[in-house]
Amino acid sequence: YVLFLFARKSVIQLDLANTKKALIVPAFETLRYRLSFPKSKAELLSMLDMGTLFTFRYHVWTKGHAPTNFAKWRTATTPYRVEWEADFEPYVVVRKDCPEYDRRFVGFGWNKVAHIMELDAQEYEFTVLPNAYMIHMPHAPSFDITKFRSNKQYRICLKTLKEEFQQDMSRHYGFAALKYLTAENNS
Repeated sequence: YVLFLFARKSVIQLDLANTKKALIVPAFETLRYRLSFPKSKAELLSMLDMGTLFTFRYHVWTKGHAPTNFAKWRTATTPYRVEWEADFEPYVVVRKDCPEYDRRFVGFGWNKVAHIMELDAQEYEFTVLPNAYMIHMPHAPSFDITKFRSNKQYRICLKTLKEEFQQDMSRHYGFAALKYLTAENNS
């Protein structure tokens, strides 16, 4: 509820209705099945320092949320801008008329990455909210992630879809989309 109120206030203050902004909600996670949800940023920071919380996917996929710049977020009091990087997949609040998720990416893999790439190609500004946060709670692995991990054919199929998506981005956005191909080859 607190996140909703803060996000709503930010949507108005940052004029989300009339600008191309993607408001990033920093994501954290716990490995505990029971957790007293922090009621403030100060409490969340204390939990981070104690090791009760971690930045989201810190142990397995740091690249997905690294551009959020959690070190800066710790002391930020105003929204700040970040740049797109390869494999960036933050949780965002966007206008209703933003690009939809690409329907090729169902199940596990690349749905958020492709969406953020599309937002970047359309020149959305990525703005991190300094007082908002979300916490991912542990749960059993989904059927799709289990298939991704155990089935080589699933991974090959996902790789093919990624390549097709990147080619479509190049055709649609031209020269501006070259950075997505270069980033993929370097990651």
